[in-house]
Amino acid sequence: MPNPSPSRAGAFRHGAFARYWLARFLGSFSAQIMGVSVGWQVYDLTRDPFDLGIVGLVQFLPAFLLVLVTGAVADRFNRVRIMTLCLAGEALCALALMLFVFWHSQTAVPIFITLVAFGTLRAFFGPAQQSLMPNLVPEEDLASAIAWSTSSWQIATVIGPVAGGLLYGISANVAYGTALVLLAFAAALTVTIAAPRQLKTAKEKPSFETLVAGFHYIWREKIVLGAISFDLFAVLLGGASALLPVYARDILDVGPWGLGMLRAAPGIGAIVVAALLLRHPIRDHAGVVMFVCVALFGLFTTVFGASTVVWLSILAMALMGGFDMVSVYVRETLIQLWTPDAVRGRVNAVNQVFVGASNELGEFRAGISAGLIGAVPAVVVGGVATIAVAGLWWRWFPELRKARHLSGRV
Repeated sequence: MPNPSPSRAGAFRHGAFARYWLARFLGSFSAQIMGVSVGWQVYDLTRDPFDLGIVGLVQFLPAFLLVLVTGAVADRFNRVRIMTLCLAGEALCALALMLFVFWHSQTAVPIFITLVAFGTLRAFFGPAQQSLMPNLVPEEDLASAIAWSTSSWQIATVIGPVAGGLLYGISANVAYGTALVLLAFAAALTVTIAAPRQLKTAKEKPSFETLVAGFHYIWREKIVLGAISFDLFAVLLGGASALLPVYARDILDVGPWGLGMLRAAPGIGAIVVAALLLRHPIRDHAGVVMFVCVALFGLFTTVFGASTVVWLSILAMALMGGFDMVSVYVRETLIQLWTPDAVRGRVNAVNQVFVGASNELGEFRAGISAGLIGAVPAVVVGGVATIAVAGLWWRWFPELRKARHLSGRV
């Protein structure tokens, strides 16, 4: 197994990876702009936090319902072409959202329908782009590629929400129009990537066994199962991003720009931690470090939920993002370095469902909880529950707790 500590920017020596990285960044950046804009637009229309939960649910369900299909497609078909088609389709979704604003739609239903289409495209895009990356660089630059690919999303989460808040403050159509242009450019970039050779079994015929190969792999690797499920339930219970429009408008009174800052804060914390991990990768006691950081993620979720001070809320969100980044680092390293290319798409499709459940489905959980008990109790209870999950997984997954290194099988 290669050492997961990256060799700085070695992956960028390869032009295909550089274009891939930029296309992935632009896609994530545009998604952040659309996320801020849609959240604010829906809450403006309905003033119901439950609808913010629906925004997350309709984006998660396609990845969940199509998990057996999206990964198999990424393993059997050209991953570059899949990325191109999905990015082009997402650009059309941005165009649809622009038209709804132009037509002064008074209901959120057309927005939800568009988000279903957007979520379906992201469901196919995720496994393809995650699985393509190891095909673009030689093995000696794979660790660098993993670190930079993960960082591209984190960078987008920092500047994307701020840009989205500022652009939406000018006009909703300016925000959606910017996302449309960037997504179209990202699609054009992927067209220039020469399709690499995929290490697949040429004579493998579609069957139930081939479709569920990703589940079988994760189930066999108990440390991978523990890490993914730990991240799933921690963020599912502790996620508060869906309620940020409520906090920005009703609790902190900071407007669209402040909403962008709140959305960006976790990404800032994550990038700081990512930079530390690039220079000082986890070399020992990886499992213990992961458990401690998830518990701290829950603690600062509780702090954010109870805060009515803007600077403290932003700081708490930044610390949440930093501690969550450790879990992301462990999970992504395990998946990309340990998974054979022939099943990488299917494994990444399963992983995407777990990530989606911990984010989009977590937003749905937060929205329902806020509708029942209020936004502040929903976030505070979620933070306490995350700390409890850390304690339960410490007991239930001793293999994960005892994991020492990320450079090989434990």
